[in-house]
Amino acid sequence: MSAATDMAACRAAIRTGSLSFHAASKLLPAHVRDPALVLYAFCRLADDAVDEGADPVAAVLHLQDRLDRAYAGAPRNAAVDRAFARLIETHNLPRALPDALLEGLAWDADERRFQTLSDVRAYSARVAAVVGVMMCVLMGVRDRDRLARACDLGLAMQLTNIARDIGQDARRGRLYLPLDWFSEAGIDPAAFTRAPQALPEIRAMTDRLLREATRLYTRAEPGIAALPFACRPGIFAARHIYDGIGKVIRAQGCDSVTRRAVTGQRRKLAWLALAGLRAGASLVTPRMATLYARPCAETAFLVDAAALQAPETPRSEALIGMLARLHEQDLRRRNTHSAMDRRSA
Repeated sequence: MSAATDMAACRAAIRTGSLSFHAASKLLPAHVRDPALVLYAFCRLADDAVDEGADPVAAVLHLQDRLDRAYAGAPRNAAVDRAFARLIETHNLPRALPDALLEGLAWDADERRFQTLSDVRAYSARVAAVVGVMMCVLMGVRDRDRLARACDLGLAMQLTNIARDIGQDARRGRLYLPLDWFSEAGIDPAAFTRAPQALPEIRAMTDRLLREATRLYTRAEPGIAALPFACRPGIFAARHIYDGIGKVIRAQGCDSVTRRAVTGQRRKLAWLALAGLRAGASLVTPRMATLYARPCAETAFLVDAAALQAPETPRSEALIGMLARLHEQDLRRRNTHSAMDRRSA
C-alpha cells in the first residue's frame, strides 16, 4: 500500500472520529498537518478500542503489540499502523511518549478511579498531555519551556472532555471526577454511577473542573505564542474550540448529566477566525514570563522524555507491572472461556 493511500485512511478516521481536531488541523501547515493526522488517528483508534470495545484489556494488549511492531519497523498490516511507523522514523518520536498513552489506556481498562485532582491530572497527562508533547515533536519543538506549556494545554483539553462526558461516562460505570470531591459533598460515587443525576453538588464539581481547565488554558497560551508561526493558528484553534465546549457546559448550568455540550459549525468557524487573529497578534505581543513556568508535577516526566538530547528511557516499572497484570487477567479470561466451551461441547 502506498503512503498516500495510508494517509487518506488516517484523514478519514479523524474526519469521522474527532470533529474538533479535524477542524483545528485545517489551520496547520501541511508538513505538520499530515503527521498530526496520523498521530491523532493512531491515538484515537487506540482510545476507541479501549473505551468502546467489548474487551478493553485485550485492546490494551493489542496496542502494546502494535507499538512494539511499529518501533521494530515491522508494523501491523493496517494503514494507520504503517503511517505511524513512518512517523516514528521520520520524526524520531521517543518511545516513552506512546508508552505513556499505553499506560493511561491501561488505567482505563483496569477501571481505575482517582482520589484527588492531582490523580486526575496524572491520568490526563497520559491520555492527553502526551499528545500535545508528541505534536511538539512533529513541529520540531523540543525545548522544555514550550513542551511544558503543551502539557498544560493537553491537561486543559482533557479536563474539558471529562466535564463534558460526566453523565455519559457514569452510565457506562466510569467516573473521572476526584473521589475526595464526592466525600466533601457527601455523595456516594457508586450511587451516582448507578443513577446519574444533575445534582447541585455534581454541577459544582463540573464547574470546579472547568475552572481548573481555564487556569491551564491560560498557562498554556504563552507556549502557543512561542510556537513556529505557521503552527500557531491551528493550536490556537484547538485551544479555543475545546475551551468553547467548556463555555457551552457553563451556559447549560454545568449540567453534563442530562445533556451533552455540542458546538455547531458556526461556532467552530468563529473560533477558527479568532485563532487566526490571535496568531497574528502574537507577532507583536511581548513574550510572557509564564512561558518559563515549571511543568506541572504530573507532566514533568513527559517533558523529560521529549526534551532535546533527552536519553532514551526504558519502559517504566509501573507500566511493566500494569501490563503484566493485564496479561494475567486476559489469560484467566481465556482459560475460563475455554473451560466453558469444553463443558458445553
